Amino acid sequence: MTNAAAGSAVDRRTPEVTLSADEARRIALRAQGLLGAPDRRGGVRGVLRHLGAVQLDTISVLARSHELIPYARLGAVGRKAVESAYWNGTHAFEYWSHAACVLPIEEWPHFAFRRRAYRTRPHWHHELPDGMYETVVKQLRAEGPLTATELGGAKNGGPWWDWSAAKIAVERALMFGEVVCVERRGWKRVYDLAERAVPDALLHDDLDDLECLRRLVRLAGQSLGVGTRADIADYHRLKGEQVDAVIADSGLVPVAVEGWDKPAWAHPEALADPPRGRHRTTLLSPFDSLIWDRARTERIFGFTHRLEAYVPKPKRIHGYFAMPLLSGGRLLGRVDPAREGKTLVARQVSLESPKAVAPMAQALREAAEWVGCDSVRIERVDHPELAAPLTAAVA
Repeated sequence: MTNAAAGSAVDRRTPEVTLSADEARRIALRAQGLLGAPDRRGGVRGVLRHLGAVQLDTISVLARSHELIPYARLGAVGRKAVESAYWNGTHAFEYWSHAACVLPIEEWPHFAFRRRAYRTRPHWHHELPDGMYETVVKQLRAEGPLTATELGGAKNGGPWWDWSAAKIAVERALMFGEVVCVERRGWKRVYDLAERAVPDALLHDDLDDLECLRRLVRLAGQSLGVGTRADIADYHRLKGEQVDAVIADSGLVPVAVEGWDKPAWAHPEALADPPRGRHRTTLLSPFDSLIWDRARTERIFGFTHRLEAYVPKPKRIHGYFAMPLLSGGRLLGRVDPAREGKTLVARQVSLESPKAVAPMAQALREAAEWVGCDSVRIERVDHPELAAPLTAAVA
């Protein structure tokens, strides 16, 4: 294994390109598939390849986050198409990237550095009885694909984090790369051996750490369009020193961005043509990669975004699952949605200005139609004088 610290020196080239803050914002939107014509022929798999990672989360309000992300870029994509793109066939795999993510299967070899790191960890939060790991792998080989319940039980009967030995073992095997998730049943993972699910040409850990990191840094730059060291590191949750080790020969170009107080890098394709085309008007999942990083979101959009699902209810400002409104390349507000039968309920709407009323109404109507609702009800608006215009606009 190659130590990442032994790689190239930090990229200290003087930037030859200076971008305005507006140019950086538009580059970021295009890189995230939210400016310009969407790749409808590529569908959900095209969105996944374009973004490099789609975050998973258990929360489901309008839909689960991994469904909301292609919806934001493609419009009313069918849910079966989403599931098929992620889990049916050998097109993607689940692994730890920015968080728990769906990743393009082509990137399996480039996460070898992380699999190796997991295998050599000196300790784990969960203890595992002797022989349980081998027992689970043997059972999958003989009977798989199987859920954790079918492997012997997912929980011990206590709190949700009180995993059974079988669940601990199979999740460890997933982290080691011996097992993959091949399907989701009611949001439960269905596990099988990687050797049966990953194409033979990709099923290897041959790349050393530096090769893996170089690829992921370049991919992060491509998916961001332009970003600081912290932005690039955060995309696949790399360490800053890992980025430093490979940034100089990653293919990314040093740039300066007006108003940014840190050095930045851009993907060369992002600089080749000025971003242009149609802006999406849509609601974004709080886990959308456009707004993953709070500091970056504030820097690019002047918009403070925070998921409040895990904040005590009395301390919430914008609501449990507040979804930012993107329109015209700007973040103009947010809504905390819910569903009651065939009604999409906007429990709390926050708008930056009266100009956000029309795009919020459009986004709510489109989202309602997508999830099978035939009406929208507005419950609360942070600026009460905008409640009547918004209610009229969604009628």
